[in-house]
Amino acid sequence: MLYFNLPRRLPNEKIIKIIRRDSFILFKRMVFVLILICLPALVAGMIFNLFPNLIAGEISYPIIALAISGYTLFIWLFSFFSFIDYYLDVWLITNERIIDVRQEGFFSRTVSELKLFQIQDVTSELQGFFQFIFKYGDVHVQTAAEVGRFVFSQVPNPEKVRDIIIKLAEDKKAYHA
Repeated sequence: MLYFNLPRRLPNEKIIKIIRRDSFILFKRMVFVLILICLPALVAGMIFNLFPNLIAGEISYPIIALAISGYTLFIWLFSFFSFIDYYLDVWLITNERIIDVRQEGFFSRTVSELKLFQIQDVTSELQGFFQFIFKYGDVHVQTAAEVGRFVFSQVPNPEKVRDIIIKLAEDKKAYHA
């Protein structure tokens, strides 16, 4: 298994599974980025057909260059943030607990954990055409704690993840009983 630095590692704790969002989610965002990249070329073609002298103007040329630069920066930041959000959102299932690491923006991260013996219910959910075809969805872990549900969003093979969590939780409950 890949090396991953567990926050507050417990004695004899081993990582069972590392889960990230399904790669189809990143693919959808990158397709959206490609559409955003192609959009200015279409708009520029239409505008320069209607106003051919626009790019030669003393005032309009710097404004167009500034707008294109700002738009390019926006696209770069959006694609970078999409990748960072995909890569740094991770769920760790260990033999002792579930750890949810969520990146919220560039400079904010939330880490939550849930002990396996606290789990009361685990549900997997596939909604919609793409989730059914590409086999990704959500896994909801229910506890009696204040935070009612632990949600694994858009993960691959949610049924398998659910089965792993249920088996580990049953083993932990049998050990604590």
